[in-house]
Amino acid sequence: MKPILYLTRQMNSAAFYLLTSTILLSSPAFSEGLTGSGEYIEQSTPQWQGIALGFEPQQEGLLGDMLGIRPILSEHGFNYSLGYLSQLSYNAGGGYNHNKQASYIDQFSLTFQQDLELYTSIPDAVIEGNIVNRNHDNNLTRDRLQDPRVNITDLSQESFGGQSITRLGWLTFARSFAEQKLHWRIGLMNKVQDFDQVIPCDFQTLGLCGGKSANSLTWFNWNVHYWGTTLQYKLTDGLTLKTGILEQNPDAPSRGRAWSWSTKGSKGILLPLELELKTNTFQDLPGIYNLGLLYTNAEQRDLYNGVSGAPGATDPDGYRYHNNTWFFYGGFNQQVTKHQDDANRGLSVFYSMSLADQRTNYMHYAASTGIRYRGLFDSRPQDWLGLGVSMVKLSDYYRDNQRYQNQINNVSDYANPRYSPVPGHSITAELYYRFRVTSWLELQPDLQYWHSPAGVSQTQDAWVTGLKTVITF
Repeated sequence: MKPILYLTRQMNSAAFYLLTSTILLSSPAFSEGLTGSGEYIEQSTPQWQGIALGFEPQQEGLLGDMLGIRPILSEHGFNYSLGYLSQLSYNAGGGYNHNKQASYIDQFSLTFQQDLELYTSIPDAVIEGNIVNRNHDNNLTRDRLQDPRVNITDLSQESFGGQSITRLGWLTFARSFAEQKLHWRIGLMNKVQDFDQVIPCDFQTLGLCGGKSANSLTWFNWNVHYWGTTLQYKLTDGLTLKTGILEQNPDAPSRGRAWSWSTKGSKGILLPLELELKTNTFQDLPGIYNLGLLYTNAEQRDLYNGVSGAPGATDPDGYRYHNNTWFFYGGFNQQVTKHQDDANRGLSVFYSMSLADQRTNYMHYAASTGIRYRGLFDSRPQDWLGLGVSMVKLSDYYRDNQRYQNQINNVSDYANPRYSPVPGHSITAELYYRFRVTSWLELQPDLQYWHSPAGVSQTQDAWVTGLKTVITF
């Protein structure tokens, strides 16, 4: 049964409601009697420091205070970060295509926050925005590592966006109520603003970069926006409940939607629910944990074409559709040792997983685990060492459909171009060392190992070398 609040393809009324709500909830009359002061910033629980977990504070950039411009902007409530990222991958051996290739991508990103309380007297009001410029269509995974006849399960360059394009990542209004226990956000948003942020994105392979919620294939990471509104409520000092209503729009990543405010292409709504816990219970060391559930009422096509025409929702195109689907995710990131008397150096362990409705999602189960160590050497206390392994198990419905395609095409030879490989599971491992060269420059060489890329056992295991460069301006 579909929820009452259903966002159709023509969502102009919903967009009007979101904007009207912003004006209403932002008014001093509405907030009368509610307390709160200062700009809302998502802060840790008291004495909770996540530096050794990978959540480092912003360092001084290449441009410094920009001849005094940055401090002036900050005095007027405008704070920003401007950065550059590049990722280089080279297939050293193995893979589907053994021809050597060095694939290079890069991006510039501007993330900003404007304090509105200075000018409106609305407690904790803030405008948040993100703009990303991505360049190059070089994807080593697509071009060399995996069989092109199956879907991708991992990426050697996690920031590959498929386009050379400048996009609006998000533009939202936010404020808090009840002494900052309740936080509300609305506008053109991205899930990374609120959900699944217990593991940083420091590895270069996608499977080890952050959590697993993007594997739902119903919302997107970083530089893709969609309409929505979210709420976060602090149940206790360290325990936060998060929820919201978001637009489910498969057209959101398209080039025509890079700066669009339109809801054209929307199929329904996403209802996320997540619990996040920040704690110091393990030997007084920081840890962060989460569990999340994502539901959508948007129609999802069944992966197994062989069941088309069976009882259930069907479309005029003859395929079977489901009028809802679910997705579960969770993870943790826990510091387990500290380096002598410096709690910001030490070993941390992480784990993340996801479980999807395999009728509609070809990645039925995914998991990753690994370790990080900040400041392994006394001479380089801000360097990082990371080692991780990720795994994806493909959906039985997806596998059955590959077999079905081979049956109707009457092919059984893997070497036949018309053959549809039947995937099982894939494993990716990565080892990196990150050099903090200066406060504004980081160089991170890495070594990747790919077992059964995209889950196809006939594809030779691959070795990949990489280099990630980060510059903060």
